[in-house]
Amino acid sequence: MTRTPKEAVLGLWRTLSARDYDAIADWVTDDCVYLDVPVGPTLAARGPVDIAKRLQVGWGGLSAYENHDGLLVAEGDDVMYEHSETWTFSSGEVFTLAFATVHRVRDGKVCLWKDYWDYGAIMSNAPAAWVEGLATADTSWVYDASGDL
Repeated sequence: MTRTPKEAVLGLWRTLSARDYDAIADWVTDDCVYLDVPVGPTLAARGPVDIAKRLQVGWGGLSAYENHDGLLVAEGDDVMYEHSETWTFSSGEVFTLAFATVHRVRDGKVCLWKDYWDYGAIMSNAPAAWVEGLATADTSWVYDASGDL
């Protein structure tokens, strides 16, 4: 693979912005660990199929999603990306959430992806039905990454 780490990260985020779950495999390794840091390593996902399932838990109730580019800094295979996401729920609520995301790239694909965001902001802005839906969401994707980080 001839992608630079920056190209791999930007390609992944273009794919995520399109919510093209099938194309995630083009941008992450088969053993990629995806972790939402605020919820901890015991609720990580591993591999493109389970990462897609994990993303659908959060984005499944959205009528629109948009990623807003920000600062991208790379050093070797490590890429940090400061960005924001606007979530539009099918019930009409809209909010923008700030993110700092850390990626590690191997052979042109992301092999580690850690999102840092404000848990309270989501819980304060998401509609009650979305929050309640988390309790019954598909959890077949859950991977305990405690020993991987």
